[in-house]
Amino acid sequence: MINYDGKRFSPVADGAPEESRVAVYRQEGDLLWGEFLGGKARRGALTGTCAPDGKLDFAYCMVLDDGEVVSGHCASTPVVLEDGRIRLDEVWERFGSNGSTGISVIEEIR
Repeated sequence: MINYDGKRFSPVADGAPEESRVAVYRQEGDLLWGEFLGGKARRGALTGTCAPDGKLDFAYCMVLDDGEVVSGHCASTPVVLEDGRIRLDEVWERFGSNGSTGISVIEEIR
């Protein structure tokens, strides 16, 4: 199992992580939680589980810079990069009046 405890991730843009938004993950056994901020998110949190193969399944909530409160669900699949860092391919769904779905990629930053 991949241990995500203490790992930091940022969205990938043009092939490299952009450090304007950072998520910090914590893990104890299969329990995963974390927080993130930056970009359009003033603050966000996530809680979920980590499967034995490293796949993540979690709910998230955040407050955007315009005050909108957003919640959703995300399923992430890990890929270990050549340099040992982790890339997460994410499939997410945002709930509510501005509901949407999408795919994103985040990578571990050191």
